[in-house]
Amino acid sequence: MENTINVNTIRAFNDFYNIETRHSLVSLVKRTPLALESDCRLHLGLYCIALSYHENQKGALSVIFPGQATEQTIEPDMSMKHTLVFHPDLVPGTSLADTIREWNAYGYATHTSLNLMPDECQLISDCFGSIELELENAMDKHSKKLIVSHIERLLNYCLRCYDRQTVSYEDSSKGILKRFDLLLNDYLSSGNIYEIGIPMVAYFADRLHRSPNYFGDLIKKETGISAQEYIHNRIVEEAKNRISDKDKSINEIAFELGFKYPQHFSRFFKKMVGLSPNEFRALGRNESDKKIE
Repeated sequence: MENTINVNTIRAFNDFYNIETRHSLVSLVKRTPLALESDCRLHLGLYCIALSYHENQKGALSVIFPGQATEQTIEPDMSMKHTLVFHPDLVPGTSLADTIREWNAYGYATHTSLNLMPDECQLISDCFGSIELELENAMDKHSKKLIVSHIERLLNYCLRCYDRQTVSYEDSSKGILKRFDLLLNDYLSSGNIYEIGIPMVAYFADRLHRSPNYFGDLIKKETGISAQEYIHNRIVEEAKNRISDKDKSINEIAFELGFKYPQHFSRFFKKMVGLSPNEFRALGRNESDKKIE
């Protein structure tokens, strides 16, 4: 039976690699990874960007989004691997939120590594180096903003590489998921969610010209969760980002996200996150800016 190792926090990731935890929401490993047993999979609740170097100075790039499972193997000619992971809680209220939203359309097409030329390897390696330098320094009030900007720069370089080496997933289940992501992005960023309400699976199935059952099976196959759960997770991401804007009341955010009654939003958010919207706002994730002792 296949054994799955769940890694949902930075500390769990660092414990797996036996490295020091310097930041509660970000970590970087700069060495050849540990090999998993053949029947093991690593299931990440984190964003992960990994760059492998090869003897010919070319490289391979992988981007993994929260909820994806990955298999770690060590290729014979691989000499070094940089692995960056960051927790989803780093994203809300930062410029990275918009970049991640754009990347949601690409994230599940990343099971196969991208091949990089030496100059691309150097650019991406420099980004890793900038992040590593920030993590090694004492944390101050500027640390989070700088780390986020370096990650955003790294993701933009990754996106360029994907555009160069893109393949058509239009008729595959991965292609359906990509188009679903784009439609969901548009729905959340437009006034539809306020005017029509929380989107249902049938809404997207209709626009993708699939039956709701067939569409739901495709999403389940690619993500491991139901299409409605996928929608709810995205609404929670959007809610976290909007709650970080303290100029808006929780009631305003509830109505903006399609909830008829604010108390329904509060119950939904607490069920998904474990905190009420007010508790999440009060917490402010300030701990992410502090160096862990």
